[in-house]
Amino acid sequence: MEDTRDLAERTPRSERKRRDSFGMFDGYDSCSDESTSSSSSEDSEDEVVPSIPVSLPIIKNNGQVYTYPDGKAGMATCEMCGMVGVRDAFYSKTKRFCSVSCSRSYSSNSKKASILARLQGKPPTKKAKVLQKQPLMAKLAAYAQYQASQQNQAKSKAVVPTESFDWGQYICSNNTAGAPVSCFKHAPMGTCWGDVAEGVRIEVINSDTSLPTKVYWIAEIIKLAGFKALLRYEGFDSDSSKDFWRNLCVPEVHPVGWCASSGKPLVPPKSIQHKYSNWKVFLVKRLTGAKTLPPDFNAKVHENMQFPFKKLMRVEVVDKNYLCRTRVALVEQVIGGRLRLVYEESQDGSDDFWCHMYSPLIHSIGWSRSIGHRFKRSDITRKIEGKMDAPAPLFQKVKDVDQSGDWFRDGMKLEAIDPLNLSAICVATVRKVLADGYLMIGIDGSEAVDGSDWFCYHGTSPSIFPAGFCEINDIELTPPRGYTKLPFKWFDYLRETGSIAAPVKLFNKDVPNHGFRQGMKLEAVDLMEPRLVCVATVTRIVHRLLRIHFDGWEDEYDQWVDCESPDLYPVGWCQLTGYQLQPPASQSNRDMSQSVPKQKKKAQQYKGQKKKRKIPVGRRPFGQTGARRSSFSGDEEQSPPPYPIQGPARPRPRTHLHQTHKSGNVTLQKIKENSL
Repeated sequence: MEDTRDLAERTPRSERKRRDSFGMFDGYDSCSDESTSSSSSEDSEDEVVPSIPVSLPIIKNNGQVYTYPDGKAGMATCEMCGMVGVRDAFYSKTKRFCSVSCSRSYSSNSKKASILARLQGKPPTKKAKVLQKQPLMAKLAAYAQYQASQQNQAKSKAVVPTESFDWGQYICSNNTAGAPVSCFKHAPMGTCWGDVAEGVRIEVINSDTSLPTKVYWIAEIIKLAGFKALLRYEGFDSDSSKDFWRNLCVPEVHPVGWCASSGKPLVPPKSIQHKYSNWKVFLVKRLTGAKTLPPDFNAKVHENMQFPFKKLMRVEVVDKNYLCRTRVALVEQVIGGRLRLVYEESQDGSDDFWCHMYSPLIHSIGWSRSIGHRFKRSDITRKIEGKMDAPAPLFQKVKDVDQSGDWFRDGMKLEAIDPLNLSAICVATVRKVLADGYLMIGIDGSEAVDGSDWFCYHGTSPSIFPAGFCEINDIELTPPRGYTKLPFKWFDYLRETGSIAAPVKLFNKDVPNHGFRQGMKLEAVDLMEPRLVCVATVTRIVHRLLRIHFDGWEDEYDQWVDCESPDLYPVGWCQLTGYQLQPPASQSNRDMSQSVPKQKKKAQQYKGQKKKRKIPVGRRPFGQTGARRSSFSGDEEQSPPPYPIQGPARPRPRTHLHQTHKSGNVTLQKIKENSL
């Protein structure tokens, strides 16, 4: 014992003070300097702990006392160093300490620790035990052997979950990066992800152990991809053989210090448990100056997973059969902020529509009448108790505009994303100016005579652009169907149609620092089948406009979306919210989609030409074989199958692709001169 005291006296005071002031270890008595005298490598070699027969394994920790299978108290844990041993061999009548040195160290430091805990507002807690001494390892190994048969039986009876898409393997095999969570302000944690970065340490479940109970160890974030992180246990250094991916927002991820405050054991992985003789000293050295998650990280995740929309709330939403009007729908399901809306007239609840709660396609009850938008009244409504109008503050606000001065006028020309073919930006016309800055837009050459396919965009929408936008940014512009004077030139078209282009100053020119980069992976809604969230890639960025490619599908299925679209999500969003993620399509799925023969079309309700879609015969919902008309949701005469969609394959929208040409060499200056 004198050698132990001499060792403590020889320890430089500055070194002890440095480790004492290490805030990350508040509550880690087993990792603090006060336990150095009893947990040093020299002391562990001198200490003799009677061996425990394999036939008497440790079963559980009842407070500070370990019990035998017969329930008799036979083991004890040292309150100073965390050492486990035979109770009768412990020091003093109370059997609270394994040695005289631990008893004296505890006596001299307990008062200091108590005062420190009170100042930090911490209640008395159990100590986090770094289980690293050989006698204890022998006991734990005996315990594992004792329950081997029970474990095998449990595994054989356990239900194996359906294997889902492995984002980690996909990202590593393709050497790609996931878009940061901070790019998605509408997603959970999107506005409070700044503290999460590579190099941050966290406490996670230790899967490299034979112990049947749940134990933890500290890991470092090696790589981030959305909510997913590639982790490496402390102690593996540059060895990546045990690296693993984990969603950081799941309940099993905690900031460093959580085990200490919760009384959970820290156990080094069995692959490296003999690498260091003193894991406590190792952790102190490795974690000094390191960063960890905020202490309220899990609370923030829980808070961000609460959504204001509730089941049976009534909203106005675009009619997926006629884009020019809205209908009343009821919220049937809320998953991660996405709403499954069932039209109020639907008797069996199958006529539904998926969108995000921040989507510009949904509005409060009365919105259509207030701005002059077409609205379809419900002829037959279901009598459901508990339904109520969704409060107006829940809906996404649009920017206030002044329509009294220069503003859009009927007949003005512009360029717009076609909502029935989101891979195309088309020549379009302002057909009607509504109140509060809203416009009814029609695609030139593809409009129905009665205007039933006009669609509503706000004047500040990032989906409409001034004439010449595509030419300046080297994007293919889709000319009006049937227009033969190619290549298309805006100057000639305006002169031929006797129209003017909408002034450039009226369009939204704000470009936020969104953080997206070409090649980033994400999870994106297929807006032609809005119930589906798919593995996708950002293939092009034009100011705030993103070109989204669905992995495994041809480029003709790409979609143009805004960088702040609520239909884009970080990698791992589906896992976090419980939504079904559609993996990349295999080659066989694509071949099946392309090999389906053309079917005889039913009579069109629209009087104008419409875009078509093809559905693989084997994947047609409800066993239908006739071709269906394309709509905003992909099907107008049939409802999509209810969520979730099983299997990796999914039907893809086959809209009629307009013949596209590069814009002619016309400048915005000429257009502006012509419009004056």
